[in-house]
Amino acid sequence: MTSVELRSPILAGAKALVTGIANENSIACGCAKAFKELGADLAVTYVNEKSKRYVGPLAQALEAPIFMPFDAASEGELEAVFERIEKEWGRLDILLHSIAWAPKDDLQGGLLNCSSEGFARAMDISCHSFVRMARLAAPLMKDGGTMLTMSYYGANKVVPNYNVMGPVKAALEACVRYLAYELGPRRIRVHAISPGPLMTRAASGLKDFDLLLNQAAARAPLGELVDIMDVGYTCAFLATPYARRVSGETLYIDGGVNIMA
Repeated sequence: MTSVELRSPILAGAKALVTGIANENSIACGCAKAFKELGADLAVTYVNEKSKRYVGPLAQALEAPIFMPFDAASEGELEAVFERIEKEWGRLDILLHSIAWAPKDDLQGGLLNCSSEGFARAMDISCHSFVRMARLAAPLMKDGGTMLTMSYYGANKVVPNYNVMGPVKAALEACVRYLAYELGPRRIRVHAISPGPLMTRAASGLKDFDLLLNQAAARAPLGELVDIMDVGYTCAFLATPYARRVSGETLYIDGGVNIMA
């Protein structure tokens, strides 16, 4: 897919925090590239030292002046990221949350067999971490801003083998609506993005994911799968003034798969 060429960088000077990049195939990486292409300055996080080896070169290529560790399960790391942003930038315009995790046994064992501990951890890391980010980001969005998080079709319809992540993503989409309501008076817009299936590291943990990919390609009215830049450009659009009156939505970027019976 070729880059979209614009005569002027509409996000020039905007400050964007991108979380959830694992490697060059991550949805968050596509979003970071799109934000950068439209002129934004980036803060990029990595989850641990192992992922730093993959994310570091990407952050360097994106000329991200802020590059810090952030594991949603580690106390204090999120606060440290926002302290750095406040110190160096004094504000934030765009927040991208692209984090999802559940214990492997609970993810692959079906909802009926999901442990209460596994359910709680999946909900905390994949859903409530977005609420925690929003709480810290809102005071820095002094002139309004855009918050984005990643959902999936399985939040609203049953997708075999998606298991516990279905209820977790449903909760995440509900959080988006309530945050949009609470933050609207501060001119902060909040969205859930629901991409079609993409071969990412996170998706590889789902049983029979190859089947999902093939089915999506066959059912899509556009006749093909989406890629990370399709998601990235949509997120970038939502962060521009062109989408200034849009908030609280779950936007599907799936070639039209979600409209099919």
